[in-house]
Amino acid sequence: MSNLTTTTGSNTTVSSGGLPSRRNTELAMLVFAVLIPVFAYANVGLAINDQLPSGMLGYGCGMVLLAGVGHLVVRRYAPYADPLLLPLATLLNGLGLVIIWRLDQSERLQQRAKDAFGAFSPDAPKQLLYSAIGLALFVAILMVLKDHRVLQRYTYISMALGLVLLVLPMFFPARNGARIWVNLGFINLQPGEFVKIILAVFFAGYLMVKRDALALASRRFMGLYLPRGRDLGPILVIWALSLMILVFETDLGTSLLFFGLFVIMLYVATERTSWIVFGLLLSAGGAAAVATFEPHVQQRVEAWLDPMSTYLKARQGIPGNSEQAMEALWAFGSGGVLGSGWGQGNSDLIGFAANSDFILATVGEELGLTGMMAVLIVYGLVVERGVRISLAARDPFGKLLAVGLSGAFGLQVFVVAGGVMGLIPLTGMTMPFLASGGSSVLANWALLGILIRISDTARRPAPAPAPSPDAEMTQVVRP
Repeated sequence: MSNLTTTTGSNTTVSSGGLPSRRNTELAMLVFAVLIPVFAYANVGLAINDQLPSGMLGYGCGMVLLAGVGHLVVRRYAPYADPLLLPLATLLNGLGLVIIWRLDQSERLQQRAKDAFGAFSPDAPKQLLYSAIGLALFVAILMVLKDHRVLQRYTYISMALGLVLLVLPMFFPARNGARIWVNLGFINLQPGEFVKIILAVFFAGYLMVKRDALALASRRFMGLYLPRGRDLGPILVIWALSLMILVFETDLGTSLLFFGLFVIMLYVATERTSWIVFGLLLSAGGAAAVATFEPHVQQRVEAWLDPMSTYLKARQGIPGNSEQAMEALWAFGSGGVLGSGWGQGNSDLIGFAANSDFILATVGEELGLTGMMAVLIVYGLVVERGVRISLAARDPFGKLLAVGLSGAFGLQVFVVAGGVMGLIPLTGMTMPFLASGGSSVLANWALLGILIRISDTARRPAPAPAPSPDAEMTQVVRP
């Protein structure tokens, strides 16, 4: 009797090695990731105009095309990748398109744009274009990057490129009080969105080599292992760079993301709680010091501590104050538990940043606490899958890079959601995949592509050992 076994059919694709690739599971989840935004799009049209939107068929076909292309590329070039990352990103991107289109229909926002710029330009078509370009970048990464370990060769090149991109906005005019944009005439870029990926590559390569030295402790104090003085150099340099960003560009979000990313990866590499404590102390101390002399940061802190006072000052025409922080809290409050319903809220009163920095206010008002928690759970699942990929990775560089990318993604969600909800001062960053912004969409699709490549490498079955020529030539003769 032959000792060979055969694989039976199941709801997942089975590889020749007997391990499920889970591509059919991904396809089934993508169906829901497309249907939910299409259903939301129909609800918005019915709420606003009492009829289905005229572009519903085109939107649905576009979502099917984007999801289908992404799935086919993953099936072909990363067959063992995590099955949930692509559906989760597709769901968030689709819901973001619906919310942006809903805000484009607001007569108040249209009139404000006409008063300020002389004309109104809807953001939903541009966001759809950015999403298509982001997916093309995602496809290019999976096709070109055959092995994530290739990125380790560019450890110090990525450091130099990251620093150049961080400094570049200083040479361009400030927008809304912060220097975070690079205006090339035909396109505006926010380099900080791409820097989080580039610096994650540098930190992963650097910490893989230096983690043993950084893990050494010279003494124990109050239950913490204190690092050696000479090993504090890297974290002090990163702390100084984050303060420079905060001072010269008044970009609180990027500085928190930059420094927090390094501390997270440093803790994972060394397993020393003391690095977390030092990181929190340096971050809090640096932000407090800068807030004492930087007016833009002071205004953000004042709006956080007393949003009502800032709102009243803005209504009186006092410069340096904004109504948006208080209006976002009102939007959350009016949403209640179940929300007012798709297209039936008044978050457009927030103004020009309603579909970017404050897009969560629309989620909170129209979907309520229930919808807000659902959206945050989807973001949490993206971070959780990234951490699982880090645990499954077989090489230390892949482990650090996966946890760095997922940590940067989670930090950005926290600083944006925390700022809009009043937990921390506003940072001016955009919600990944959900908010309007080309740089954010492109960078996060690229981040997703790298995570999927690491996941495919981690879950791919090891190749079968080559048969020994001596064993093939040996014959056993039985009587």
